[in-house]
Amino acid sequence: MTENTRRRATIARHGQLRTPGPVSQLLKFIAIGLAVLLVSGVGVAAYVAYDLRSTQLANAVELEGQDASAVPPDISEYEGGFNFVLAGVDTCEENYAELFGERCSGNDAEGNLNDVNLLIHVSDAPRRVTVVSFPRDLMVPIPQCTDENGDVHSSMSKQPLNVAYGDAGLNCVVKTISELTDQEVQFAASVTFGGVIEITNAIGGVDVCLANPIKDRYTGLDLAAGTHTVQGLEALQFLRTRHGVGDGSDLGRIGNQQQYMSSLARKLISSETLGNPGTMLRLATVGLSNLETSTTLNDPMTIVQIALAVKEVPFEDIVFVQYPSGADSANPNKVVPNYTAAGELFDAIEANAQLQITHENNSNDGVVVEEAAPADAATTDTPPAADAPAAEATPAPEATPDNVVALPDSIKGNSAAQQTCSNGNVR
Repeated sequence: MTENTRRRATIARHGQLRTPGPVSQLLKFIAIGLAVLLVSGVGVAAYVAYDLRSTQLANAVELEGQDASAVPPDISEYEGGFNFVLAGVDTCEENYAELFGERCSGNDAEGNLNDVNLLIHVSDAPRRVTVVSFPRDLMVPIPQCTDENGDVHSSMSKQPLNVAYGDAGLNCVVKTISELTDQEVQFAASVTFGGVIEITNAIGGVDVCLANPIKDRYTGLDLAAGTHTVQGLEALQFLRTRHGVGDGSDLGRIGNQQQYMSSLARKLISSETLGNPGTMLRLATVGLSNLETSTTLNDPMTIVQIALAVKEVPFEDIVFVQYPSGADSANPNKVVPNYTAAGELFDAIEANAQLQITHENNSNDGVVVEEAAPADAATTDTPPAADAPAAEATPAPEATPDNVVALPDSIKGNSAAQQTCSNGNVR
């Protein structure tokens, strides 16, 4: 079904945020996206920028309503902060297609879907980071979009969010999320299957916790309960698994992916990563070489600025939430937006409040909350070097009882300060 009229001329107001087959998108999307956002250090910023300038991002995408030439030289000029959309796309690249079986050789091999969709809001004064994950099967209006060839695609009144990329590319994903959330999006990128493999290899893997074993014949993931360091294909399998966690739904998978993101954020901000220029350079280089970006992000120095803006954010203020949704009465396999709960979420983000998750996880969720991570949980089991600067430790958050918002219990999520473990099952 199509609509002939536009709901509005602009993408959205600036200010707030909303917050997987192919869930690997999310994995790569998350891995590469957060790597780009969180990796950096003042000492190597210039080096990274110089190195990346040697590789031009020729496939940059123009976002409707955004002028790349108008990007300020300093991102601090974005009043209230800025928004970044990361889309994971299930493209089967030649170098990795054999790893994904029928997804890349069977009936599902045609077309590309944005199965992972994240809206990242970085606030200012104080800096906070909120990552909103959108269910791939969220039924939403798809606006009229212009693709990379300049062709205009008609609007659709109700479609799964993950058809936007196949319809008109990255610009359409951004425009759909922007209009759904009423947020202006300054930056965007998409990433494919191989990106997550390359990124996790570059950082030496990500630690994940399993409260129960996972044995998922659909993705090939087979892990015992306990803590594991996953990288490469195994990391991709971990992020793709749906049947192996919680109730086997995509919503449960999002929770599992957010555990991965939390652990990734802690690792990237830890002294282990920030103190290693070689690792940071690999992350930035591998990340950009696997990204399709918006023209507004087509400058390595912009990426460095974004990284520097968030690297000191306390773990308590890096929050991952799932866009609130409810069952679709027209299709039990789809979900629809919970606009009331979403409004409360975005109001809290606009107020730059410290977000408090009130949802209590149950057996249907993809993860269980173990306990709050201790102050030094960002570091690895290996003691830091004797000469490691004490300043690299994540600072304790200031008490802000007058600026804490308890989110509705319909909004699932966790902060990077919380330890969650996969609620695994054997399928």
